[in-house]
Amino acid sequence: MRTRNRACLILLIALFASCVLVGCNVGSKKELTVLAGSELKDLEPLFDQIRRKTGISLEMEYIGTLDGAEKLLLGEEVDLAWFSHVKYLTLLQGANKRVIAQEKIMLSPVVLGVKRSKAQAWGWVDNPDLTWRDVVDKADSGELRYAMTNPASSNSGFTALVGTAAALSGSADALQISDIDSVSESLQAFFKGQTLTAGSSGWLADRYVLEQDQLDGIINYESVLLGLNKSGQLQEELYLIYPKEGIITADYPLMLIDEKKREEYEVLVEYLRSPEFQKEIMERTLRRPAISQVQLSNEFPDQLLVELSFPNNIEVIDHLLFSYLDEQRIPSHAFFVLDVSGSMKGDRLRDLKTALKNLTGIDTSLTGQFARFRNRERITLIPFSNQVQDTRDFEIDIASQETMEQIQDYVDALQAKGGTAIFSSLLTAYDLAAQAQRQDPDRYYSIVLMSDGENTDGISESRFLSYYESLPGEGRRIKTFTILFGNADKEAMDSIAKATGGRVFDAQSQSLDFIFKKIRGYQ
Repeated sequence: MRTRNRACLILLIALFASCVLVGCNVGSKKELTVLAGSELKDLEPLFDQIRRKTGISLEMEYIGTLDGAEKLLLGEEVDLAWFSHVKYLTLLQGANKRVIAQEKIMLSPVVLGVKRSKAQAWGWVDNPDLTWRDVVDKADSGELRYAMTNPASSNSGFTALVGTAAALSGSADALQISDIDSVSESLQAFFKGQTLTAGSSGWLADRYVLEQDQLDGIINYESVLLGLNKSGQLQEELYLIYPKEGIITADYPLMLIDEKKREEYEVLVEYLRSPEFQKEIMERTLRRPAISQVQLSNEFPDQLLVELSFPNNIEVIDHLLFSYLDEQRIPSHAFFVLDVSGSMKGDRLRDLKTALKNLTGIDTSLTGQFARFRNRERITLIPFSNQVQDTRDFEIDIASQETMEQIQDYVDALQAKGGTAIFSSLLTAYDLAAQAQRQDPDRYYSIVLMSDGENTDGISESRFLSYYESLPGEGRRIKTFTILFGNADKEAMDSIAKATGGRVFDAQSQSLDFIFKKIRGYQ
């Protein structure tokens, strides 16, 4: 027995020594909850390594940056937050210091990637004198058609908007409201080229691959563009553009929210910023290291990064975002195909009415302000049951509350009854959208389809898909964003979104109000 005990003791000592050498952190396993941007999902393969080296497990909750900022300001109980940058949140929080500490973990500038043949034809390759004005001119002329996320929904689009405005202003100081107003026409010219929008950087990159024949470039994180070039999915390599005025770089700060977790936070930061892990991040995610001890690999362009100033005033940022939404972006025309069949009676119809009316300005929250219907936008509401009901068009004038009140009255009058003609109603929406597109081609068209059940009336899914394939090219570029609600037919909703280039949103696990606001980033 004594010999066996001695052998066990020797084994334990050997195991302990081994853990010391490789960093096992015996007995120190802890979990930290992290509110994080969805672009950080590509770090998940490294989480086991982080846990082995630090004893800390990361429990991630992925969310949009603006939604995350709102949650934090409202007191969301999390240990850490991690987004591509924190400047807007820092300004928003004011005296309410939710962010106790922060450390940069990695770097990725937001840049424009252009098909190499286009860059060569325009004289942009290896051109040290290339400016943002050159980019604006190509967009204004219609030669540059690019993809970019909605700045009010996604950090990459927001960062691109701030950087472009700062560069065009020509000021060495942080943007002021007067600077934004002075470059408004130039920004409007620039956004003529934005022919694909999205509320997510990842979804935008995926759509660029599928629509690369119709696009000349994409604005996104440098890491995303380098990843696309390495993916083997592109017909033509993207040439990355770094105009001489400069760009803005995302620095992915890891933020401490709960003071009680400071010790674990410091352990985690120390490892994440270690040369070992910084090199791992660079090789795995194509983001730049945040420390000087790690040499940049040759996969990155040999380009001096000139960093533009970020606004230091919340009013300036809000003015920039609202100017984009109301004045500078291509105006949109959104068609909402809404199930008001008998199964929508009660709470479901109430939730639908609330979600729609909140988009008229009733929701004054941070996310609600940016998701509301915007100036110059056209809205078509198409309620349906066993057939399409009273369809109404609205044109939004942000200076007048009258149209918003008309939408509210219209929504209040909706009643639930009858069957469910999903595909006949969607066909009607495409007929109306295609007609509007022919009359006014200088708009961004999209369709939202919400249903809580299966198709019981009208044409079949296959017949609708045949009709959709018969549309002219421009008509087939109108995307349908489907919403799963109640007992919706997930397979059919997936099929429609995939066929039309849209996306499925799940209102079965999240509120319909939240989903409607999220979809606004894609319109």
